[in-house]
Amino acid sequence: HLVESGGGLVQPGDSLRLTCVAPERTRSYAMAWFRQAPGKEREFVAAIRAGFAYYAEVAKGRFDIDVDNAKDEVYLQMNSLKPEDTAVYYCASGRLAVRSKDDYDYWGQGTQVTVSS
Repeated sequence: HLVESGGGLVQPGDSLRLTCVAPERTRSYAMAWFRQAPGKEREFVAAIRAGFAYYAEVAKGRFDIDVDNAKDEVYLQMNSLKPEDTAVYYCASGRLAVRSKDDYDYWGQGTQVTVSS
């Protein structure tokens, strides 16, 4: 059972850090962040497993995924936010750190991120 938090309304250029509480998942499974904007498909943002991180092109250089195994938490640090980053952000867990949402079997309820001036 994954629980996200940290979303909100920010201005372009601002930063935001999302947190996902993932009991008993972070050590043994891949953890990922996806997002879904209104009217669009849910898309991959970033994933991490065993210390290796992977990013979608839209996230490279701006977003950073990290894990705290002691707290069973996963983070998504988002910098230089743009209006097109507006979406519901979901935390997910699966066996492999891949880009396909179909390969993740645990999901959170999502947290809304809105970037607007």
